[in-house]
Amino acid sequence: MSDESHRYEVRVDWDHDRIGDLIIEGKPTIQIATPPEFEGGVPGIISPEDLFVAAAATCMMTTFVTFSKKMRFDFKGFTCKGVGTLERVEKGFQFTHILLETTVVVESEELVHKAERALELSGKYCLVTNSMKCKVDHKNKVVVE
Repeated sequence: MSDESHRYEVRVDWDHDRIGDLIIEGKPTIQIATPPEFEGGVPGIISPEDLFVAAAATCMMTTFVTFSKKMRFDFKGFTCKGVGTLERVEKGFQFTHILLETTVVVESEELVHKAERALELSGKYCLVTNSMKCKVDHKNKVVVE
């Protein structure tokens, strides 16, 4: 496989009822289930819907870290809260919107512009959100501490 193509393999093994295990070679197994909002859903277990929104938020973080390194600045903190809206549409349910609310903490006013620019670029180039068909909005904030 070339540098222009990558594969990611996962496996899901059914356990019982609506619960299964997400297995990725060499990584911790994650128990998954239907969310409690749906009939037979299981509270307290990660759902595919959780993972969908989490994929957007975690890609935002990893993309931001990449841009901060390219732009040669350090930051003290990063938090990204993802809120996904799942709605009934013609074909059933689908995600129609994700809001990523990101806060970056830097140690000086001189770094605010770089952090804002890195956040902007992260939103633009995040490969996961660019692969999603739902609308993704960003609400970014940079704090000096």
